[in-house]
Amino acid sequence: MKKDKVLIVEDEEKIRRMLRLFLEQENMEVLEAEEGVSALDILAQQNIDIMILDIMMPGLDGWTTCRKVREKSNIPILILTARGEESDRVLGFELGADDYVVKPFSPREIILRVKALLRRRLGKEIGNKSGEEEIYFPALQIIPQEHKVIVEEQAVLLSPLEYNLLLYMARHPQRVFTREVLLDQVWGYDFMGDSRTVDTHVRRLREKISRHSEKVAAYIVTVRGAGYKFEVVP
Repeated sequence: MKKDKVLIVEDEEKIRRMLRLFLEQENMEVLEAEEGVSALDILAQQNIDIMILDIMMPGLDGWTTCRKVREKSNIPILILTARGEESDRVLGFELGADDYVVKPFSPREIILRVKALLRRRLGKEIGNKSGEEEIYFPALQIIPQEHKVIVEEQAVLLSPLEYNLLLYMARHPQRVFTREVLLDQVWGYDFMGDSRTVDTHVRRLREKISRHSEKVAAYIVTVRGAGYKFEVVP
């Protein structure tokens, strides 16, 4: 069986060594980088399944690294940092991170979150099963078997969370979801963030889709005082 391949980008050797120990105990293959440039080189040469990314590093910092990764890849990114302010969490999500853990942390929490992100990438938590029918709306096609979204006949590069968020809502058109329900159903475990996490991902999802079609982006409707719904707007 193929091992999941994890890239740890962290300038503190002690933390890298500890994470490697716990991840390898879970039968994962681990690669390491001390800063962003080396991480980008590894990503260009290896098929990485998930990246654990520190923010405060010498040279190319985590914010810039995250942005550069998102320009080319939708692999899950778990940010690991000593900065726990809400503004930093929001910035991380806006740059494309999928989850955020503040130091000091429990290695078991990291394992839990890594496994959850890997499951989401495979679509298992939202029932992405072989043979599942594709979803069609005007100018929008979602192909669960390929984890792909097509807008106006062009593929849209989404992060795993953005994809799962769109898929979940599109499967329940017209239904209004509170932010708490979306956190529970899409994030899929005891997520430590708040409702602004949902707002940030919805905004990024709309922005990415709007590059291809403003009409399709408008399918994701904000319901004031309640949450969000998927509605095909005439």
